[in-house]
Amino acid sequence: MLKNKENRVMKIVIYVVCTFLAILSVLPFWIMIVNATRSTTEIQQHAISLIPSSYMMNNIKILLGKSFNPAVGFANSLIISIGATALAIYFSSLTAYAQVAYNWKLKNAFFSFIMVVMMIPAQVTMIGFYQMVYKIHMTNRLSMLILPAIASPTMVFFMRQYLQPTLSMEIVQSARIDGAKEFMIFNRIVLPIMKPAIATQAIFSFVASWNNLFTPLVLLTDQKKYTMPIMVSLLKGDIYKTEYGSVYMGLTLTVLPLIVVYLLLSKYIIAGVALGGVKG
Repeated sequence: MLKNKENRVMKIVIYVVCTFLAILSVLPFWIMIVNATRSTTEIQQHAISLIPSSYMMNNIKILLGKSFNPAVGFANSLIISIGATALAIYFSSLTAYAQVAYNWKLKNAFFSFIMVVMMIPAQVTMIGFYQMVYKIHMTNRLSMLILPAIASPTMVFFMRQYLQPTLSMEIVQSARIDGAKEFMIFNRIVLPIMKPAIATQAIFSFVASWNNLFTPLVLLTDQKKYTMPIMVSLLKGDIYKTEYGSVYMGLTLTVLPLIVVYLLLSKYIIAGVALGGVKG
């Protein structure tokens, strides 16, 4: 009886703590959405409010009345994020598969090189990258924000660590005996095995690409090529006064795709965790 009571108490404590943490996680997003419906005066007078106001349409009008088009920025960010995420996931998974499935002379040296590149901040290489892009006349091209994602050392490291204990070489050998080509083995056998890792990295890659402000700010000068983070940053630079309501509206529109991507891919992450628990 005492054990049952202790278990019930523990469950209640766990539920209370989890509920508190869930509310704590959701609260900043809710405040941001509420502020997107409030006027600048209301935000300045009362910074925090949990009740939506009636200025949402006014904030949208202010946002749409700027010199740039938020819809174009949204589309540009979507193109860049989806393209960069797809390239990063496929080629990082392919590189990780080559590291795990094959034995070749420079295998360890190549992995050490990847580890070294991981330690170099992207800002350090930006000057050289910009000079290269400028010389080949590729500034103001969205492709230059997508193609570099092919080389993603952090993702290669993660994929390799996931694939090492997961991939059974017996399956690969069986497929080779049956006459399957290497790319077919990778596309039909290895990629489905990596779904949980791919979903996790897809979320991180999409969020990083979507929120990236520094690189687009350096490479893009044409307003038609601006991304959402650039446009949101420009909202704070009004000459007369900053319309905080429209800033929060821009931030809300920026965050929505990230929430959608997480909701779409979270089931694969949960499935991977459950699978790992069963194997353990």
